[in-house]
Amino acid sequence: MSDVLLEGVVGSHAYGLNTPASDFDYLGVYVEPTRTFLGLHPPTRDRGTRHGRDGADATYHEVGKAMGLILACNPTVTEILWLENYTVISDFGAELVALRSNFLSAHRVRHSYFGYAMAQFRRMLHRRETQGLDDPRLAKHARHTMRLLSQGYELYTTGVLQVRLPDPEPYFEFGRQLTTGSGEAAAKALIAEYEQKFDSAKSVLPQQANEAPLEDFLQRVRRAHLDDQ
Repeated sequence: MSDVLLEGVVGSHAYGLNTPASDFDYLGVYVEPTRTFLGLHPPTRDRGTRHGRDGADATYHEVGKAMGLILACNPTVTEILWLENYTVISDFGAELVALRSNFLSAHRVRHSYFGYAMAQFRRMLHRRETQGLDDPRLAKHARHTMRLLSQGYELYTTGVLQVRLPDPEPYFEFGRQLTTGSGEAAAKALIAEYEQKFDSAKSVLPQQANEAPLEDFLQRVRRAHLDDQ
């Protein structure tokens, strides 16, 4: 895949929340030949994503789409720029990683991370109600809801996204608690705790992303791939 700028392992293995049953998940950024944007059917948001990597669970976003999602501080895409290691990293990929702080803005980080955690929280409670406490996916769902809250708050207050959690045990304990009768109360308490923490925290992030170097980067990527076949 010579058009891949950046690729790394994400998901439970990246967070340190993997179990023996966890699969490896990959996320990447690729580039379309610039000429494809000049024809009748340029890549759209839907067509700007492709899947699959030798049978593994893998998602690749075209660089323009990826940058738009990272500007929105989408949690599942933003982390590609904060991994400890990469399975593929080109010169442009390394430059994109170096630009990662320019994507961040206080409002978008809070809105995206807390908002996504709330959506996961509602799905988690719905799963408890419809599938019961024995659903094996419930604990995993709970772990990742807690992770979104803690990582989002860290990014909001420090400007750094630590993908690998320093101590995974509290997340596993929260997952186990969600499979008990007191789980719903624990989940609601966690959401309330982080809402209060976000409300009282002073973010180190700017109010607006610094788009000028990002625009310059994307323009250079497009020019470099103008004549790709």
